[in-house]
Amino acid sequence: MNQAATKDSRQSALKSISSGHIPARNAERRTYFTSIDLDRPGKQDGFVYFPHSPHDDAWGTIRVPLAVIANGEGPTILLEGGNHGDEYEGPIVLGELIRSLDPRHVRGRLIIIPAINAPAVDAGTRTSPIDGKNMNRVFPGDHAGTITEQIAAFVNDELLPRADGLLSLHSGGSSLNIVPSTIVIPCPDGPQFRRCLDAAHAFGAPMCVVMDNLGDRRLCVTAAMAAGLTCVSTEMAGGGGVTPAALDLCRQGALRVLRLWGVLDGDAPPATSERPPYFEMRGAQAYVIASEHGIFEPRAAAGARVERGEVAGRIHFLTAPGKEPVTLHFEEPGIVYSTRQYGIVRPGNTCAVVASPQSGHFA
Repeated sequence: MNQAATKDSRQSALKSISSGHIPARNAERRTYFTSIDLDRPGKQDGFVYFPHSPHDDAWGTIRVPLAVIANGEGPTILLEGGNHGDEYEGPIVLGELIRSLDPRHVRGRLIIIPAINAPAVDAGTRTSPIDGKNMNRVFPGDHAGTITEQIAAFVNDELLPRADGLLSLHSGGSSLNIVPSTIVIPCPDGPQFRRCLDAAHAFGAPMCVVMDNLGDRRLCVTAAMAAGLTCVSTEMAGGGGVTPAALDLCRQGALRVLRLWGVLDGDAPPATSERPPYFEMRGAQAYVIASEHGIFEPRAAAGARVERGEVAGRIHFLTAPGKEPVTLHFEEPGIVYSTRQYGIVRPGNTCAVVASPQSGHFA
């Protein structure tokens, strides 16, 4: 891409990113505090504090890392990682950005929360060890609620209103193996949806999945989409560890998206000239759900192509060896997008998820 074309592309992306503005909610109930000035130029690296009074710390706080890197005019981009505390690639990449970025290379503002669910990140668990809640199922949050709800309310009411775009970095965590990919939330606003697809393309993952999380609207990204932001999420492998290839994809993909949005210096060529294949979750039938308590034996690995009716795996009953295993089947054709990492399953657990090739035209 020549320089003129690159400039035009950046200006187009910048103009097309919608500014979301959320009315203030319950301002008088807010109890968090921080030394970070979200609107000050330059580089700031610190914490936002939430009062927490457990048995051993009567006037204690929970602190969540927060950084702002701002320089001149341009979009405001919110980057979050550690929404689930056992997903490590995102927090690693965002920590690297905080340490390495010089404000002189920023045009606009980056607001970075590398470990948004700090108690869960410290514990290495999906949910908070303090209140047991999943950060990505409590938005828009509650300033008078539990710690997880208070953090979500801070993001919802203080950060999303300032932002034009959201890059939300996830991976499979301890319980899932997921094909490295980007995720875009369905949206009735055609231009907003296409901007999200453009960002997914720029990230450069091998596949993009359009999913609505079974209609759940309590996610950070759904709150951001409702506010009009341009959003892209990721799933970077999983299994409870750090996957080097996924980590490198996350590093390079984040830079490509930030350059596409014009907030970082440098060109943003896509990882490939072709758009990634688009897949979608076709409702509840995309999920292979356990019907019994036992040990799941998968028959297809993440990334495998499967057909409707094909055996997904069997549930074994180790303490009842005379009982025949229960066989589970795929109800949709497509790619095995994720598989359960834990062997033990209980009724209602998801054992595998199938992403099917798009049935319409997303772009």
